[in-house]
Amino acid sequence: MPKFVLASASPARRRLLANGGISAAVCPSDFDEDQVQAFDPIDLVQLLARHKAETVISRLQREPALRRELFGTPDPGPTVVLGCDSVLLVNGEVYGKPAHPEEAIARWQTMAGQVGDLYTGHALFDLGSARSRCQAQVTRVHFARPSLDEIQAYVATGEPLACAGCFALEGRGGLFVEKIEGCHTNVIGLSMPLLRHLLRDLGFAVTDFWD
Repeated sequence: MPKFVLASASPARRRLLANGGISAAVCPSDFDEDQVQAFDPIDLVQLLARHKAETVISRLQREPALRRELFGTPDPGPTVVLGCDSVLLVNGEVYGKPAHPEEAIARWQTMAGQVGDLYTGHALFDLGSARSRCQAQVTRVHFARPSLDEIQAYVATGEPLACAGCFALEGRGGLFVEKIEGCHTNVIGLSMPLLRHLLRDLGFAVTDFWD
């Protein structure tokens, strides 16, 4: 069975993969996102996703101990690596994770009652062939109008501080989303339908990775 590596520390992305039957080895890239600047959100998330995946690939190629830690062997055989990154576009402004609670509160006051576009870049690499596919998915999000008390209480939970766009659709943040248009797992951080297409483009079936 081919191996799957998720180049992300996101618990939400790992859960999505697990729910889809894919047991992923998790290897966060720790890539410095400030190194990448791009005005267009599609370009930005694709560049970030690619850099994250390439950072992990570089480590896997030069560190047999890491391969042994992740797979139980330094020679795991066919392996794919997935890097992802998400941003939210609202009123022409691109947002990632808020830096602190005050920023999160201000962000929600701006987002309330607005419509935003959540972009997630997906960079998938096949280590055996050195081929890759990189694509972005976009989902439109219609935000509710929470009160200031609700916003402050939500930020106090800490949930929005860990999320691109300042909300987690699968968590408490879902209470403040009126509706979405498009792929809902994309909003959580990984478009499962897009992943299936990217795997197919590289010559894999998603069922190849089922336990």
